[in-house]
Amino acid sequence: MPELRHDPIQKRWVIIASERGRKPYDSSLSSEIQAGGFCPFCEGHEGKTPPEITAIRHNGSGPNQPGWQVRVVPNKFPALRIEGGLDRRGEGIHDRMNGVGAHEVIIETPQHDLNLADMPVEQIEKVIWIYRARLADLHRDGRFRYVLIFKNHGQAAGASLPHPHTQLIATPVTPKIISGELWSAREHYHDKERCLFCDLIQQELERGERLILADDRFVALAPFASRFPFEVFLAPRHHYHSFAKLSDEMIHPLAVALKDVLLRIKKCLRDPAYNFVIHTAPNTEAAPRRSAYWDTIEADFHWHIEIMPRLTRVAGFEWGTGFYINPTSPEEAAKYLREVAL
Repeated sequence: MPELRHDPIQKRWVIIASERGRKPYDSSLSSEIQAGGFCPFCEGHEGKTPPEITAIRHNGSGPNQPGWQVRVVPNKFPALRIEGGLDRRGEGIHDRMNGVGAHEVIIETPQHDLNLADMPVEQIEKVIWIYRARLADLHRDGRFRYVLIFKNHGQAAGASLPHPHTQLIATPVTPKIISGELWSAREHYHDKERCLFCDLIQQELERGERLILADDRFVALAPFASRFPFEVFLAPRHHYHSFAKLSDEMIHPLAVALKDVLLRIKKCLRDPAYNFVIHTAPNTEAAPRRSAYWDTIEADFHWHIEIMPRLTRVAGFEWGTGFYINPTSPEEAAKYLREVAL
């Protein structure tokens, strides 16, 4: 069983997952698959993954059979386990609990070499629909406080398999980075009775110099204090606090905007490795529910996607200080991405 341990100095939780030490991370596996070897995510190899959780399928195809369009399976080497109770306990000044959570893989397409940026919008819509469905379903489990959806594209971004896929991890605590965003949003709202993200988006729309795209529903921009070269912030233009509550009519415009941004990054930077993460509201119904737990979150938080091309390495200074050194200004990055011919 994995375990969560708390660091009282940095105020962060760490997952101790010894079983993942047996995962075949090695680039040799990825290289073998890229060279035409066996891939467990390809259609026809459904028996080589754990039994599927859900899928979007063609009419007539059954579970764990060919005929799927998007497929969700448990991670074969999970960071956290779905079974069991948390068993929170102390150890001197430290805190620990069982590594209970969920770790799933969303296989985005049966096509092994189809980059998310190159998928038809209709296929990206299906992927987004699955994101929303899995998030909403896991929020029904009172053990989970947060669900992070993230994508690692390319070996430099941490992908051990090249077949297009996204991952999802549900945790019994709210991650420190998310908590920081939540507190900043809450303080801004309590001071001004406005959403911090809405204010930032409006400011960027007015100035335009860091804007990459904007339509009636979504906006993409290079953050003013970008940590990484060509980092992109993609969010609804109007206020929505939870990705789990994404309306049906928002799915198509999000698919269009996400494809647009990823295609710009691919063309401008020659298909770099990248990570993207969806930051959404935590599960406010997780048990036990503390008094006034994110009590204004529907008004103060704004879900968004952060896309981070892996063009530089995080080294000693960044690890030691938390400062990031970005050699490309966000204004310059936004200009390059805006000018990409699609």
